[in-house]
Amino acid sequence: MSVLVQKRPPMGNSPARARAKETLWRLTALALAHPAPEFHDAIASGRFQAAFSSAWSDVSGNAWPGSAIAGDFAAYEAGYIRAFLHGRGGRPIAALLAGDHEHLLAGLTRPVFMLNLWAFYKHFGLQAAAGDEGRADEPDHLATMSEFMAVLCHLEAGALERSGDASGYRRAQRDFLCRYLGPALETVAGLLQRGDIADLDPTLSRLVHDMSIWVGQQISELEARVGAFRDPDAPGPRETEEPAAQDLWG
Repeated sequence: MSVLVQKRPPMGNSPARARAKETLWRLTALALAHPAPEFHDAIASGRFQAAFSSAWSDVSGNAWPGSAIAGDFAAYEAGYIRAFLHGRGGRPIAALLAGDHEHLLAGLTRPVFMLNLWAFYKHFGLQAAAGDEGRADEPDHLATMSEFMAVLCHLEAGALERSGDASGYRRAQRDFLCRYLGPALETVAGLLQRGDIADLDPTLSRLVHDMSIWVGQQISELEARVGAFRDPDAPGPRETEEPAAQDLWG
């Protein structure tokens, strides 16, 4: 049984806990980005697992049992590519682009889906990072979305440190997790679980699985603090093809 379900994460309202969430999302973004030798070294040495476990413990109350590395960098990269980029027959087992999964578009065209996604980024002043592993035009990449969640947690922590109002940043986290990152992580985790991923690094496989479950716990916690999520795209047929440009987060 995963350590995730052994006990409910604490509901702490502290800057330290928000910083721990920020760390989890930043490390997740690093793990899901295209492999680099430096990151492989961090996994091979156990530094990544130790850092992730420390933050995981702060938000869940449990240590994270990261897996040992199997193989050199070439094997690590090949497993990543087959799982997430070009698998058997040229198709990945689990694409990391949310827009590649038809059901995640929820009836929207892909351009409109991207516009809605960019509305979140632009609201908080984020721009695409030029030359960053080719992800400048991929706002729906799980690494990009994880980086954005780290930014929101950083802003939440800053507000709490100033004794300010963090509710807007928490609503943004809730909405982004419910509408985009949560369903995407759940989809990728499910595909990996059903697919043949023997050559995918076990630390990456476990991270995707555990983060997909933790997202559900985070949504519950955020809804307890700032209210239930209501999808603005769901009820209005005339709004189906319009980007979410509303100022929802203060």
